[in-house]
Amino acid sequence: MAQRSGMMLGRRRFLIGGAAFGAAGAAVLAGCTSNDESSPQTSAVATAAGGGDNAEPGPPVTIGFSAPAADHGWIGAITTNARAQADVHSDVTLRPTEGTNDLNLQISQVETLINDGVDVLVILPHDGAALTEVARQAMDAGIPVINLDRIFDSPLAYRTWIGGDNYGMGVAAGNFIAARLRENGVTDPVIAEIPGIDSLPLTQERSQGFRDALASAGLRVGPRVPAEFTIESGERAAANLLQAAPRIDAIWNHDDDQGLGVLSAIEAAGRDEFFMVGGAGSRDMMDLIKSDESVVKATVTYPPSMASSAINLARLVAQGRTLSDLVENDIPSSITIASATITKDNVDQYLKFGFAS
Repeated sequence: MAQRSGMMLGRRRFLIGGAAFGAAGAAVLAGCTSNDESSPQTSAVATAAGGGDNAEPGPPVTIGFSAPAADHGWIGAITTNARAQADVHSDVTLRPTEGTNDLNLQISQVETLINDGVDVLVILPHDGAALTEVARQAMDAGIPVINLDRIFDSPLAYRTWIGGDNYGMGVAAGNFIAARLRENGVTDPVIAEIPGIDSLPLTQERSQGFRDALASAGLRVGPRVPAEFTIESGERAAANLLQAAPRIDAIWNHDDDQGLGVLSAIEAAGRDEFFMVGGAGSRDMMDLIKSDESVVKATVTYPPSMASSAINLARLVAQGRTLSDLVENDIPSSITIASATITKDNVDQYLKFGFAS
């Protein structure tokens, strides 16, 4: 394993214990911690002022925002993007709650926002099914809900859903792996998969897309060991996978945060006969892709900039506006963010969007 990868993993180990969609506008990017794109610590935010008349201030809007605890790089970037986007608009007041993974507490926090009479809510639920009822309460009270990423059980619980393309992530990863193996002339390849939490619908959708893409190329998924979207679980799952599989040609790891643990296990095992594709688009993985000195050759995006878009959508819904490039009068009820494949050839275009794990 290359020294660069080892240094990055060493920096992360001590932490174990403890393309933007603007609402009809071009992205304006700013680094949260640094303006130096070469810094691995840079975690970017993506904001958009809006296009056409939407850039002009409208009636004042108070947006309630609720999301899980920022104990994961991607979730942390979700909250950072939402706050930054709200700051772009002089007509928006953001009422964020403290992030929590306690279902009852998140429900109580949303109920407080409803009782306080916010104009619109943006909710990324820790568990979509568990928060469906309180979201319906908001809708019934005349407070539109923008459902971010993890979807509620009923369309009656939200005005608009916006989120990533989990199935598309799997397809993108499968297509890249199939193409690279074909280019390398690898026959009968062993293709491994390290998903996140298997019980989650999003994981199941990612895995289904991966299987379908490989099947279309005449390939199949081989050894598969799930993790839990954490560094620790990624290291544990990868260690088990590597011990059980003496030969691997390619690995798709669903999540770049758990990917740090996966790389730690790979380094410890001294294995480098395969290449790996990540998932989400962290800055850590982009730096490794750019250096081309590790097994990481690509990552497929699941951009946290969707939180910025959710804030923009909430503002427009509350003000009775629409997307400036649409003919229809109303904001769509569903928006899916496409998953892009980041490789050495295009990584420079995406570095500014990378979030810190």
